[in-house]
Amino acid sequence: MRIQDIQQRLRDHGAKTGHEQRVLRAWLRAQALDAGPQKRLVQDVLPKSVREILPALSTELETLARVKSEHPAQDGSARLLVELADGQTVESVLLPRDGVCVSTQVGCAVGCTFCMTGREGLLRQVGSAEIVAQVILARARRPVKKVVFMGMGEPAHNLDNVFEAIELLGTLGQIGHKQIVFSTVGDRRAFERLPLGVVKPALALSLHTTRADLREQLLPRAPRIDPAELVELGEKYARDTGYPIQYQWTLLEGVNDSDEEVEGIIKLLTGKYALMNFIPYNTIADLPYKRPSWQRAATMAGMLHQRGILSRLRNSAGQDVEGGCGQLRARTARVEFKRKLST
Repeated sequence: MRIQDIQQRLRDHGAKTGHEQRVLRAWLRAQALDAGPQKRLVQDVLPKSVREILPALSTELETLARVKSEHPAQDGSARLLVELADGQTVESVLLPRDGVCVSTQVGCAVGCTFCMTGREGLLRQVGSAEIVAQVILARARRPVKKVVFMGMGEPAHNLDNVFEAIELLGTLGQIGHKQIVFSTVGDRRAFERLPLGVVKPALALSLHTTRADLREQLLPRAPRIDPAELVELGEKYARDTGYPIQYQWTLLEGVNDSDEEVEGIIKLLTGKYALMNFIPYNTIADLPYKRPSWQRAATMAGMLHQRGILSRLRNSAGQDVEGGCGQLRARTARVEFKRKLST
């Protein structure tokens, strides 16, 4: 389901802009329609024709996404396995400091070789209302002041739904524009559309290497954009919006953690409005990569800092619950498959 489908249904039953916004605002806040300081009754603010469809609409919105299982971690995060109305599942992450990471696709077509999600390919797009529903599930559990589009899927491959969700979250959802983060491996279509939106989110670019040949190996079905061109596209958006670009770099031992890569980063990012996020790999048993030592990761971040490039060393949320993107969904699928075989 898309947000525009909800809006059209309300309009078809006589809702004006104010009525539509009131219904959507209550949904976004996971609140009753008569919640708020004025406590105005529904019958006083909504036409009868709109009130009559609300029970069915509310039921449908509730079934867009439900938490199938929740996995708290020691770092304050929690991995949610979210079941959509058709039975497909995606992952959301409740992040420390009032954030949530949402999924935009069931599966992913990019096929990053170090990512569990990409192993099953793209199964379907997640609708804009389903994306927002993940935020609402999070808001029912804790405050949400930041929404990060870094879960399962490639947001640039689902632009219509993602930008529709971003606009609603950044307007009626009252999430600060800088607190909405659009993460992508890089797609020229995304760079064309990002500056045109009512809400201009912060941008995170998955770089992972400064070598075009290695990037092609690690991200086999990503658009062919040379790392230098990707940085230039990001830099233009950063200067236009005033937000620094967050470059994401999953550290893989013996693959992209060399001094040569550090020098390549320095060459690409010197003078740029940028922040480098080093994220040591969240080990997945079925994949051939290893997590480098924390000391090595810290050394790389320190080398950048010494050369005037902002860098941050981050852990992927949920390390102790094996919560790397796609792991929870894959593990659950294996358990269910074995259960079916045994019955």
